[in-house]
Parts: sequence; structure tokens; C-alpha cells
Amino acid sequence: MRTEIPIYDINNFREYKTQGIVASRFGHYAKTHAHLHSPHRHSFYHLVFFSQGSGQHHIDFKQFEVKPLSMYFMIPGQVHSWSFDAEPDGYIINFSKDYFSSFLSNNSYFENLSLFSGIAEQQVISVDEESAAAIMDSFEEILKEGASNGLLRDDLVRSLLLQIFIKAERASGHKIEATANSYNHTIFRNFQKLIAEHYRTLKLPKEYAALLYITPNHLNALCKDIIGASAGELIREQVILEAKRLLINLDLSIAEISDKLNFNDHSYFIKFFKKHQGLTPEKFRKSNILQHGK
Repeated sequence: MRTEIPIYDINNFREYKTQGIVASRFGHYAKTHAHLHSPHRHSFYHLVFFSQGSGQHHIDFKQFEVKPLSMYFMIPGQVHSWSFDAEPDGYIINFSKDYFSSFLSNNSYFENLSLFSGIAEQQVISVDEESAAAIMDSFEEILKEGASNGLLRDDLVRSLLLQIFIKAERASGHKIEATANSYNHTIFRNFQKLIAEHYRTLKLPKEYAALLYITPNHLNALCKDIIGASAGELIREQVILEAKRLLINLDLSIAEISDKLNFNDHSYFIKFFKKHQGLTPEKFRKSNILQHGK
């Protein structure tokens, strides 16, 4: 019985041929790596385009429909799993955190793309047929280059992958141009990073506002403007998400999880979780076991 969410590195894949990237047709990938249908995490970036198939895809415990002309983007650390009703196919690409480090002068390039925001609802999109055709052409070129030894092959693959990102971002309809380079947008991204780093010990918006050298009111206003949620909601969402990830580990008791999340009172952790999820941590754990057959 597997009792915790496994974390996979890009080197775990047999398709790993070119440094830092794995590109494959999804049908082959899904059959070869059937164990990846269960909840797991990656240490790399991950994207999938479905040309056929149906079922469900869970990202950070949120359910999305698998259907033709849909795309899924994921950042390192997110939890996801698959469940298919009809045989899927399409394309999948995994690439390492530093895959573009020697190619792009802007190290924060991906932070300006909503598709890699870490917010599951923004990372799942449906594309129209015209956009899908252009995106599929780029995928095919990547697969073709991966099987060749052409001059500057790796640079061409990187440029084709960037084209996919840009075409998908345009097709998503997300309006990011107005805020992509703004001061408030930079603060928001830094706030997200701080939450990911300090959510166990810092639970209040004013604590993060102090680290960002702004007022709590300013932090709250920019969060609502950019994402439509308060700063406090974003902090709570991160705590709840990590609680869910820990609850998958059956070796940890509820009290141990409460301690890991720095709740001084175990009963308060249970009340906190139930208030924001509508069920207790124990019931969430049992429902996940039933759903995934652990």
C-alpha cells in the first residue's frame, strides 16, 4: 500500500533523451507510465494537449474534464492524477526548472504566463480548432526534432516550445498584458512566493505585507484586483492545500499533520479544515482512499 504522494524527477523517465526535456505522444506515455494515473508530484514543469479521450484530471485536488482540444499546464510541486473513460491521445512535454535558463535572459518569464501561475483554474484551457491546429504543428515539429541530430536542434525545440506557450496563452483568453510588468503584479508574484515558503509559520496578511514593505490594505487590494480574492484567502488556500497533501500520507496522524502546519491546537486545525472544506480531515482522507483505491 502506497501511503504518500511520490515525487518524480525528469530523470525517472525512459524518454529522457535530450537534456532537460521529455516529449512524447500522450497515448504511448499513458500506457508506459500507468503508475502516474495515481496522485503524484513532479519536480519539473508539465504540459499535456489532448487530441482525443475523456475522463477526469485532478490538479491539487480540483477536478477537471479531459476532452479533445484541452490543455493542462502544471508547475513543480503540484499534485495531480488521471482517470480515463475513453482512450486518450495527444502530446505531453516535461521540462526541467532550468531548461530555459541559458536561453532566456528574463528568468521570470514564466511568472508572466497565467498558464504557469500555480492556480489550477488558470492552468486548464480549451482551445479552438484553428489554435489547436497551430499548436499541434509545433508539437509535431518538436517530436521530429527530438528524433534528429540537426544543427542547433535543442535551440529550435526551445523556440517551438515557447511558441506553444504563447499560442496557448492567447487561446486561453486570460487578460494578463495590462498587469504583466506592473509594480503591483511584481508584488503579487513575490507574495505568492512568500506564501509558498512561509505558510507554516506566517498565517496573517500583515506579516506578509511587512516582508513586502507595503501596508496590509495595499496587499489586500492588489490581490483582489489581480485574482479576485483577498490576501487572507490565498494564505488559507495554501495551508489547506498542504494539509490535503499531507493527509494523503497515511503514516501521518491528524495530530502530526496539525503540528507540521504549526497549529498549536489540534482541535483548532480540525475546525479550521472543516470550516473551509466542509468536512473533517479524517473524512477527507477516507474519501480520497475510496476515490483512488489506496
